[in-house]
Amino acid sequence: MSILVGMTMTSDGRFFRFLEPLEEGIVLSRPNRFIMVVETGNGVIKCHCPTTGRLGEAKIASLPCLFSRAPEGPRKTKGTVEAVSFETSGAGPKKWVGINQSAANRYVEFFLEKGSLGRIAKGKIQREVKVGRSRIDFIVGHTYIEVKTPLITLPTGSAEKASISRFNSFDRLIKHMGELSAALKHGKRAVILMCYLYDAPPFIPPARTRYNARILDASKAARLAGVDRWQANFEISSGGVGLIKYFRNDLGDGRTGSRPAAVPGVW
Repeated sequence: MSILVGMTMTSDGRFFRFLEPLEEGIVLSRPNRFIMVVETGNGVIKCHCPTTGRLGEAKIASLPCLFSRAPEGPRKTKGTVEAVSFETSGAGPKKWVGINQSAANRYVEFFLEKGSLGRIAKGKIQREVKVGRSRIDFIVGHTYIEVKTPLITLPTGSAEKASISRFNSFDRLIKHMGELSAALKHGKRAVILMCYLYDAPPFIPPARTRYNARILDASKAARLAGVDRWQANFEISSGGVGLIKYFRNDLGDGRTGSRPAAVPGVW
């Protein structure tokens, strides 16, 4: 558990404020999927890594980071790395990229509660709702919302690149797309919300290959069934998380030459 469980808000409902500011450090290493070793102003500590996958194509060592302190207790790590910056030159203010996928759901819930995502859905919010054989992140009014926070492709800039393996484990997402499509038959709406913890450009699916064909086919089938695609961009800082913009984004089917037009953001 981290300090992210609590927050206050600004009067416009567009800022999720941490109870305690995040601290800045440097990631020294990532000895396994769950741990990052971080150099802080008061020494070196082990922090929880909130994602078990890769972070774009960048090497993790030497990246600036923002981390939250863990409450005192039996936990093995002293904090959680919440964001990293791929700007390693030290010139100018850092642009942070949030990496805590679990916290992203809490941010979305907060902005849903405040009505800041009202064009997606309004109404009573329930979390972890069973749909078929899956659990979907939210139902808001009559709308199911499944939140996805992609970290495979990130704006790594000039950061040193790492050798990477091909990612093709899409089974869970394909399953959720099928369950959401089925939910439409019962008079519900369904949304896949792509959540970025930085100001990402509109998502454009990659060209079709034999490695991503299944997920592109599932995406196309869900879109044709009526599942809406939205994108929300947030900005994370030491003080909290702000909503930059959100907009409808029909992902398309990723076939070669097929690219959906960018949709203007809702500010």
